[in-house]
Amino acid sequence: MREWQFEAIGTGWQIDTANPLDPETKGAVTACIEGFDAVWSRFRSDSVVSQIADRGGAWVFGDESRALLDLYVELHALSDGAVTPLVGRTLADLGYGAGYSLTEVADPAPVQSWESFDWTYPDFVAHEPVLLDVGAAGKGCLVDLVGAVLTGHDVPRWSIDASGDLLHRGDDPLRVALEHPHDAGRAIGVVELADGMALCASASNRRAWGDGLHHVLDGRTGRPTRDIVATWVVADSCLLADGLATALFLVDPGRLMSRFDHEFVRMHADGRVEWSPRLPGEVFA
Repeated sequence: MREWQFEAIGTGWQIDTANPLDPETKGAVTACIEGFDAVWSRFRSDSVVSQIADRGGAWVFGDESRALLDLYVELHALSDGAVTPLVGRTLADLGYGAGYSLTEVADPAPVQSWESFDWTYPDFVAHEPVLLDVGAAGKGCLVDLVGAVLTGHDVPRWSIDASGDLLHRGDDPLRVALEHPHDAGRAIGVVELADGMALCASASNRRAWGDGLHHVLDGRTGRPTRDIVATWVVADSCLLADGLATALFLVDPGRLMSRFDHEFVRMHADGRVEWSPRLPGEVFA
């Protein structure tokens, strides 16, 4: 296999292919990532998200954004408001701000109300300035888009790893260890990804700073979650796997299983581990 490693959207990427990617395909992948970042990054002053945060108003989003926002609408309803893209200002005030400064303010802004915007594809209307943060599912959405670029350029077999968000295309299953959240040298299990399957992981120690501060906020309280420390989801898209990996910090697994086709593992702070019965792999813990 040939590896292409690079940095994008603040994290490391690796794309494995049978043969080296040609410059045209690499250029298309880079353009895809840049286009997504130009819309959704809250760390760029020139992004669409930053402009919405400055002045609100009406905006038109393209096809690539539809599935992302639609998933947020569903997860917000299923989680009774716990999963929301409106945590941007709160996250920034808690320390996860532009430039990854991680400088906490004493009195963080409350999570903005769901009624502060309307979404009916392709129109997004912010009734007031809102700072969107799509970190719960955005990277997974982008991995799917990059996968579509590779397929569109006739790359037959590939695997994408965007710092824990994986999408696999190929006849041979991809075997992936589930890294223990407190010990990178240990695995709590292993899964096998079949052709077209995605695996996304989320852990409270991945973006953590200060006392109990990390990137997974409960939209109802504006504070980081406490009970769950790591989740893994296998699904047929990276968008869905990424969104559900975050939702599992906040929602009972049965509620998510009744709505979405996926398999999961999640670890509690006391070390207990839960997993779905049809997980394509095994759990050691």
